[in-house]
Amino acid sequence: MKSTYKPRTHDPSFYGLIGVSRRDITPPPGIHVCNWGASTTFTATGVHLPLTLTCVVIYESGKSISRQPLAILSADLGWWKNADDEKALRYSLLEKLGLTEDRLMFCLSHTHAGPSLHSDDCDKLGGELIEPYLRFIETNALSAFYEASHNRTPAILSVRYGKCSMAANRDQEDEKNGEIFVGFNPSTIADDTLLVGRISKPSGELLGTIVNYACHPTVLAWDNSLISPDYVGAMRSLVEAKTEVPCMFLQGASGELALPEQYVGDTAIADNYGTQLGHSVLATLLGMYAPCTKLVFDRVVESGASLAVWSKKKHKPPTTLQARQIPIEAKLKGLPSLEEIDRRLGDCTDVAMTERLWRLRGLRKAVGSQKTTVIQSWVWRLGEICFVGQPNEAYSWFQLQIRQQSAPTPVAVMNIVNGYVGYLPPTHCYDKQLYAVWQTPFSEGTLEGLTEAIVNAINDIMNQPPLV
Repeated sequence: MKSTYKPRTHDPSFYGLIGVSRRDITPPPGIHVCNWGASTTFTATGVHLPLTLTCVVIYESGKSISRQPLAILSADLGWWKNADDEKALRYSLLEKLGLTEDRLMFCLSHTHAGPSLHSDDCDKLGGELIEPYLRFIETNALSAFYEASHNRTPAILSVRYGKCSMAANRDQEDEKNGEIFVGFNPSTIADDTLLVGRISKPSGELLGTIVNYACHPTVLAWDNSLISPDYVGAMRSLVEAKTEVPCMFLQGASGELALPEQYVGDTAIADNYGTQLGHSVLATLLGMYAPCTKLVFDRVVESGASLAVWSKKKHKPPTTLQARQIPIEAKLKGLPSLEEIDRRLGDCTDVAMTERLWRLRGLRKAVGSQKTTVIQSWVWRLGEICFVGQPNEAYSWFQLQIRQQSAPTPVAVMNIVNGYVGYLPPTHCYDKQLYAVWQTPFSEGTLEGLTEAIVNAINDIMNQPPLV
């Protein structure tokens, strides 16, 4: 697949006051774990690799230091099955940290080998540990913010696009009857874009790294009973062993992207994939220019040919820091009422169908009983860089369009930020019997409307021409 990104004479960057911190948020063995309808084990029996929470706090430099910072927290957790649980955590953080809603992004890695975050599971096996664990997450998030804020120092965030061919399309069609499964589809090209961020002091001393990549962490499934960050854990271990600083993972727009080999209980397979991604991250980091450096055309040397010599020069990164919260109204499909879903749950004896109904119940509670709902999204400008977060599982079309239409601005695009509702497939998928289509509460066209709003916001905040 031909690359869509042109080489740059410098890595897009931001200069400000930045702090980084890390917390271990591994839950206790025995906590309720049920992320698969096919599961026969409902509690964690041990730990594969620790779950972590990484925090990056970003302040403007100079006279504006009194303004609120931007805070991004990334946790090795799955998804929110109950919107009230997510709001209770996030709004408590906002209140205690004194932040407005546009200044915080709480991102989940989307591991499917993590604990339940659903307080309604409290009466299930191991469910008594869920609410204490939610409080534990909040305590560690607050502590991580305070540490990162306290340790903030003049620093440069630089980013570069890389590539990793690990992810694959997972909308697998049966050629005989047209049925579509959630599994490896080798006939379709997957987005292989990797965005790597490097946080460093002006001297070059590393403070942290950021990895934004789109791929479902679904290697470990119903045969696994260990708490695990899935492939993200091995990626992080490799990168941190080499750089000796915390590595933050941000899940990309991975609605239809996953690993070719998945749904297993063998942690070595997850580790192998994570190592693959980790090497791609390290290769991208190795190719980046030094902080505050750019290449400029210097002179021509006549040799066997006329040779153009480019030399390193000082580059002053911009200091602009802006945040916007963007509400987008979205139409809903016809969904059964809560009463109807509860009736079906009462009559259901099939484990897999019960899991589907529980998820449907959470969706109905999240979107309410109206015909429309509001999708919140976040757009941050950090100098020459943009960060975009939204709470749903957007297909990779979302990030491809955003990056193409917002060029040359590099954009980190994140799923499952500040909440969770459902999938966001493109309109052309709605005539297919896809899991993502029958699962989502959103009508066709929602992803396209969200994408247009995000692109216009990016171009506005970056002072670029608007989308025509």
